[in-house]
Amino acid sequence: MIDYIKGELTELSPTQAVVEAGGVGYALGISLFTYSALEGRREARLWVVEAIREDAYTLWGFATRQERSLFLLLTSVSGIGGATARVALSALSPSEMAGAISRGDERALRSVKGIGPKAAQRIIVELKDKVLGLDVEKEPERAGMDKELRDEAVAALTMLGFPQAASRKAVARLLEGDPSLTVEQVIKAALKLL
Repeated sequence: MIDYIKGELTELSPTQAVVEAGGVGYALGISLFTYSALEGRREARLWVVEAIREDAYTLWGFATRQERSLFLLLTSVSGIGGATARVALSALSPSEMAGAISRGDERALRSVKGIGPKAAQRIIVELKDKVLGLDVEKEPERAGMDKELRDEAVAALTMLGFPQAASRKAVARLLEGDPSLTVEQVIKAALKLL
């Protein structure tokens, strides 16, 4: 089992990081929380979850052990796979997710694409006690973004499975309302609109 990967960060997008370690480039699926933590860095250490299925071998990477623990808890719930857990940890930061679960905030959980009323109830019932033991950190703060923000946000939403046209409209509407938003904030807000 791989616990973490440490090395040169050779590629970074809002949904994937490639870390070169020992001459091998490892592609890891990441959340927006991890993306924000890695942005602008040349070296990275990502905590890893390996998802080995008959038809796929996927690595998921996380900026913190707490985020990895939340991912593992979410995927332990019936009907919640790795992709849905990643979208959940992109729509809500680890601290927001842990808070929503511990408070029993079904509405916040239902705002995540792929989590309906029954799944939200299952998450709360199965994880409420487990999430209390996690010491989840706040997400990193980011200053203003450059002109590539719009394209980056649309690309991230498209990679998460949303249609490009709808993603462009949502991002444009959000940036018209508040041009000072970071790419992470734009994507989180767009996930709630789409």
